Amino acid sequence: MAGVSDKIKSIVGFLTSGFENRDDIFEDMASEMDEYPVSDNLALEPMYSSKSTQNTNVVSHPGFKGYEVVVSEPRSYEESVSIVKQLKDKKTVILNLHLLDKEQAMRIVDFLCGATHALNGNQQKIGDSVFIFTPSNVALSSESQKSKFIRDALWNQPQ
Repeated sequence: MAGVSDKIKSIVGFLTSGFENRDDIFEDMASEMDEYPVSDNLALEPMYSSKSTQNTNVVSHPGFKGYEVVVSEPRSYEESVSIVKQLKDKKTVILNLHLLDKEQAMRIVDFLCGATHALNGNQQKIGDSVFIFTPSNVALSSESQKSKFIRDALWNQPQ
């Protein structure tokens, strides 16, 4: 049994051997604090060490212009090709079809849904004759009216 306890002590000793006993840590901190000029216990000019940014490895992407949202109100089916080009350029498109008749609007929505699916994007109806189409780098999340009603019913119960 003594062999097991000696083994445990050696393992614990090995694990804790890297830690130093630092009783003078507060003295070190106090000596650093004396370097700052103070007035009424407030630091006047803190001394910060700044690293130069010349040797950083962060490089901006030359083609990234940020996220862009385009609102489109097409007047004919032919304009749907330019909308797909905007999706290919990673732009989010809000499509307002209030200027078109029902048949033309359905054709445009069907075409854009297919193109968005081919580009791994997302689409969603957000209002009467209003749709949103997003490229693959933009995620859509929404909450249906039914789930809102269930959530509100659960959280607004009298206690």
